[in-house]
Amino acid sequence: DSFVVGPFNELPHAAAIAVSKNPGFVYNPLFIYGGVGLGKTHVLQAIGNEAVKNFKKKKVKYVPSEKFTSEVVSAIRNHQMEPFKSKYRTIDVLIIDDIQFLAGKEKTQEEFFHIFNVLYENNKQIILSSDRPPKAIHALAERLRSRFEGGMIADISIPDFETRMAILKTKAQEKKVDFSEEVYQYIASVIQKNIRELEGALNRLIIYQKLNNQKPDLEITKTLLKNLLSSPTKITTPKKIIQMVAEFYDLKEKDLLTSSRKKEIVRPRQIAMYLLREELKNSFPFIGRRFNGKDHTTAIHSYRKVLKELEKN
Repeated sequence: DSFVVGPFNELPHAAAIAVSKNPGFVYNPLFIYGGVGLGKTHVLQAIGNEAVKNFKKKKVKYVPSEKFTSEVVSAIRNHQMEPFKSKYRTIDVLIIDDIQFLAGKEKTQEEFFHIFNVLYENNKQIILSSDRPPKAIHALAERLRSRFEGGMIADISIPDFETRMAILKTKAQEKKVDFSEEVYQYIASVIQKNIRELEGALNRLIIYQKLNNQKPDLEITKTLLKNLLSSPTKITTPKKIIQMVAEFYDLKEKDLLTSSRKKEIVRPRQIAMYLLREELKNSFPFIGRRFNGKDHTTAIHSYRKVLKELEKN
């Protein structure tokens, strides 16, 4: 009930309401994605709670993907695959959080694929969350990706200033506290990308108020939140950029540095080259050398290709 709806989450919110009223027959599967701390888990659990409330006889299961993976591993080790499969096939609403962690786990993906098919064919609702859209989850079986993309994909983006203000005031009301408008405005202007951090900031003010028996003013608020906001400046290096790109695409660093022409490696390699040029202003010959002595023309081609795509989109 206290969920704040704004332009950043209107679509997933509307889809969640529709699914909780008629599971299995609208938006199946429902795939919700967005960054850390934007409320994906909150939406998933709210759907589950509503489904339980509306349909007393339906079996609803919420499970983080890592727990699902450990259940598969345990079932294989203990020769209990059939009971495992039977348990999941009787579920009416299956909710899996952080599905991106299935990437690279072939056996878990295979079992989930079969469970998905059985549930889908029997009009059982499947709800998934991820920190990225299906097409950006690398090392994910193509047949799973196409099933994820076959339903409704809804993203939760970063809330705008007005929505951040509304979230702060709603949370404060829930906790039966209130602060000045300028305090709310300050928090909403300095914390922009993470709802969890907004709540964390509010909690600091509440603790201060309880300990000191007075409301923090703007200056005190700035002091209280200083540590929360001042993250040390990170020095970016070519190695860090290559590491970051490899990690995002679920590859090993050495994969990016090989001469492989595989599509799943060429694309990330081009992005890494683009970032070295764009972020660090490295020369093209230097970039070529970083990637196993490639010719500088390869680096130029990669940079221009990514740049062109960004301009087009």
